[in-house]
Amino acid sequence: MKTNSGKTAVALLALVLLGATLAAQQTTTPAPAPLGRTGQPEVLASPPAGTANRQVTLDVAVLDGFGKPLGGLQQQDFTLYDDKQPRKISSFRAVEGATAEPPVEIILVVDEVNTSFQDVVIERQQIEKYLQQSGGRLPQPVSIVFFTDAGALGSAPSRDTKALIADLNKTKIPLRSIKRSQGYYGAIDRLQLSVNTLGQLADHEAVRPGRKLVVWISPTWPLFSGPILPVSGKPQQDVFNSVVAVSDALRRARITLYNVNPTGSASVAGSRDYYKAFLKGVSAAKQAQLGNLALQVLAYQSGGLVLNSTNDIAGAIAACISDANSYYVLSFDAAAGEGPNEYHALDIKVDKPGMVARTRSGYYAQPGQASTP
Repeated sequence: MKTNSGKTAVALLALVLLGATLAAQQTTTPAPAPLGRTGQPEVLASPPAGTANRQVTLDVAVLDGFGKPLGGLQQQDFTLYDDKQPRKISSFRAVEGATAEPPVEIILVVDEVNTSFQDVVIERQQIEKYLQQSGGRLPQPVSIVFFTDAGALGSAPSRDTKALIADLNKTKIPLRSIKRSQGYYGAIDRLQLSVNTLGQLADHEAVRPGRKLVVWISPTWPLFSGPILPVSGKPQQDVFNSVVAVSDALRRARITLYNVNPTGSASVAGSRDYYKAFLKGVSAAKQAQLGNLALQVLAYQSGGLVLNSTNDIAGAIAACISDANSYYVLSFDAAAGEGPNEYHALDIKVDKPGMVARTRSGYYAQPGQASTP
């Protein structure tokens, strides 16, 4: 029988591998190749190593008092704070959904690794319901990615709802090799696979221009028995490296991440809030814990939404995608970090009563080298 210390050793070993894998993705790991309609892999180049400036680009949703995206604002309506210090906005663009060029890409991730068979069926039904509401033609290109324990594959982006529904229905729910009956060890495997897949998806999208909204439909990734499973030493450094790697990958790819929970009101209320203990950005390895890699945490920090208590999954998907209807693209020139992986908290204020801006909550600056957009 395994002891608790033995289980912890397995967890820490997995985290070492996790940190190494994600760090390698920054430069060497090829992106996954989603299948096109021909069934042939799409070959993509590796993402660029960097640019010659420190420009940071932010996609900003501004919400009115009813939580609806608000357009029509000007640059002078915004104040950007970097670590609580005002920062000059170097470029500004207001975008309405129909005018985005290239158009915002919507990626719906069907999580078949962390979701029960019954809830996967619900996910698929609700995606089809959402697609059917469009009247045949979608305002933005949509792709559906099926995340299984064998990897992640998806069809090419399309505005054609019939083609997307056909792809959805012809893709069967596979048998699983990582089962919940494996308990703790299976949970470690699912966490590692989930975080690595998100990193690979970000690398895949980094070579494509424009903004992307990734709606990950899943109850959550494993958080084990609670919000905190303490780690220390080198494993803790590896967790921190993983946090930095995923944050940078999402920012470079201009991905806003969303989490929709298919279990809705049936999920346990207390477990739905575990992630909230980890929303603050991690500025040092000694602060890093497994909870900092939670799906909901990464979604919130990217400027996205966590919708985990509604039974209207199709409506929740639509609420996430409404961020593409009207938003603002701001950029600023970030200062060099005084050391590697220096965390900077971001905040944007709008000079209009009752308006709330939602964007990335922070970024990691590096000393003496460029930050990619």
